[in-house]
Amino acid sequence: MSDQPNDDDKIPLMQRLLDNPFLLLFLGVLIPMVLYILWGVIDILTIPAAK
Repeated sequence: MSDQPNDDDKIPLMQRLLDNPFLLLFLGVLIPMVLYILWGVIDILTIPAAK
């Protein structure tokens, strides 16, 4: 057997995604930002109205 990768060997999708540092950076910034925005909107909507 040779150590060379075969053309039939496909790299799994998750490995290709996790090997991309820019995608990880983008997700690491986007996910907390979206969660904090949603948390803030929910917090504002739950404030009782003044009389």
